[in-house]
Amino acid sequence: MSFRAQHLRQLPALSAASFQNMALALFRYQAAHCPPYAAYLAALRGPGFGVEHVKSLTDISFLPIEFFKTHDVRTDPHEWAPAETFRSSGTTQAQARSRHSLREPALYRHNARRIFELSYGPLAGYTFLALLPSYLEQGESSLVAMVADFVRASGQTEPAFFLHDHAALFDALRRARQPAPGQTQPRKVMLFGVSYALLDFAAAYAGRPELLGLTVLETGGMKGRRREMIREELHAELQRAFGPAGIHSEYGMTELLSQAYSKGEGRFHCPPPLRLLLRDPADPFELSETRPDGAINVIDLANVDSCAFLATQDLARFYAEDGSFEVLGRLDNSDVRGCSQLAV
Repeated sequence: MSFRAQHLRQLPALSAASFQNMALALFRYQAAHCPPYAAYLAALRGPGFGVEHVKSLTDISFLPIEFFKTHDVRTDPHEWAPAETFRSSGTTQAQARSRHSLREPALYRHNARRIFELSYGPLAGYTFLALLPSYLEQGESSLVAMVADFVRASGQTEPAFFLHDHAALFDALRRARQPAPGQTQPRKVMLFGVSYALLDFAAAYAGRPELLGLTVLETGGMKGRRREMIREELHAELQRAFGPAGIHSEYGMTELLSQAYSKGEGRFHCPPPLRLLLRDPADPFELSETRPDGAINVIDLANVDSCAFLATQDLARFYAEDGSFEVLGRLDNSDVRGCSQLAV
């Protein structure tokens, strides 16, 4: 059995105890089989560097996430052609978009389903609605692909995506609050939305009872359409329209195949394939699994066909008591993107 097949076989049963062993094995594999990562390690550590010296997660050198804008980050690229490519949503036409090539698109979708159901329960219990205009307009979005798969897997037959038609979204929301034929209770309703579009929708329909009681999951991003807002301000404004319940959030990006969810207060919890290590913003090689704040380095064991060890430009606070984290903003001079636009 190939390393890839063996790794993917272990992924669904991943435990906290097995994470480090799987991560170190994946590091050794990708250090040899992912050309951009191998070249980066050689330039960083020197040609005589041996992966056998890496004994713990903090020994790993993390690839700057910007490589996904400039390189084809793939393991064994001579063995396969991308079956699907995800691209990030640039906030301007001139901004380079990151790209993530998928060898097996079903891997992304199955992993996203498992993570969602660990946090929220069976997909079949939900009606999903999505207000993601910028992602739909630019295309090749991992977020759109994920929500579309959730819709299919849940058995939902009603349309889920609404570009700019807020009236149609409101009608869909009103229908979703009614039980389906033969059912006594309606499904739970979850509304995915990019921040600026949720604010526009909330401004048009604030105070309507149909907006109360659903789960609002904001994915971040003003995309240059509105002024940037800190998370507390954004969530307070959304709560005026959608009710006092916590506004949920997703920490995800094109370069990762796993997502972390927050059910309120901006505290994200890592799913089994994902782990954060914080680094000193002034020293990229000073890593810790317990550091209380710093820049995010992330390990995503689902990234078997790209690179699982990424140094992002996000700043975070880590809460050791429950392993959660809060995104605080961005490092200076880095692109504002995705969920990170909530805190700048």
